[in-house]
Amino acid sequence: MRQPPVNRIARDAIKAWKITAAIYISVLWLATIGVAIITYNYTVSYWFISIAVLISALSTYLFVFLLPKIRWRRWRYEVFEQEIYIQHGILIVSRTLVPMIRVQHVDTQQGPILRKFGLASVTISTAATTHEIPALLEEDASDLRDSISALARVDEDDV
Repeated sequence: MRQPPVNRIARDAIKAWKITAAIYISVLWLATIGVAIITYNYTVSYWFISIAVLISALSTYLFVFLLPKIRWRRWRYEVFEQEIYIQHGILIVSRTLVPMIRVQHVDTQQGPILRKFGLASVTISTAATTHEIPALLEEDASDLRDSISALARVDEDDV
């Protein structure tokens, strides 16, 4: 079996993923507050609010505090002359080889949260799908984009 890829994404990805998860979880907490208001005004059983608070608290722990660290540990990538090797996943580990000959174009993307931490994602498009290497340092993302583009161009010249 092939060894795992050697390169990791930037450690600040954990902070960016935590902030993103906190934004999504805040919607769940707003729904919990709505359930609390309904429970108080319509004398509904307090079990509803208890269950809503429990679900919100567990979701906050899982998605804001636990999963970003595990996700960062599992994300790896490596670029070879003939292929790009990407490995990620927590319960289901996905190992993807993207042949350079199939690469159509390479982009870098940066949203406001990634920009705050000086990070960018690299997306690699083939005819069938798009692969993403998330949360690299901006300079590393630019270098990786240029490197993959150069290697893919060389392969096209060989065909």
